[in-house]
Amino acid sequence: MSLAYPIARSLDEATRPGVKTARTLREAAASSPGARVVGLETSWLHLTEEEAAALVAAQGLEGPAGYLQRYEDTSGHVVVAVTWWKLADPNAPKAAPPPPAAPPEAPASADHTDDLYFRRGRTKPRRKRPIDPNQLDLFDVGSGS
Repeated sequence: MSLAYPIARSLDEATRPGVKTARTLREAAASSPGARVVGLETSWLHLTEEEAAALVAAQGLEGPAGYLQRYEDTSGHVVVAVTWWKLADPNAPKAAPPPPAAPPEAPASADHTDDLYFRRGRTKPRRKRPIDPNQLDLFDVGSGS
């Protein structure tokens, strides 16, 4: 069974028992005519042990499982993650994505090399090792024995 998430305008509305649920974005949009589904939202509730148990119990056995998840923070306190389909007012304008930031322009005379590039002989011409004149004496080429 896949997860079904509550459809709501606020977190308080999403945690109420008996709220409508949907598995997909298309299903959420179809079950809430006149409202625009913004997307899947995850909110975090810092609750006491008793409040968290009551919230999970209010979900019921027949209800959709998984949209309430129980965690602990670093100090051992209970944190409940609530995942829900967030609705927006249909008359509200859609938020335009921000324009991409332009990369900063470097000055034309900027030198992109640093001292690390010139250390350890990376730019020095490599010298060939001198050939040992006695190297060919290892193999007796000239004698006929």
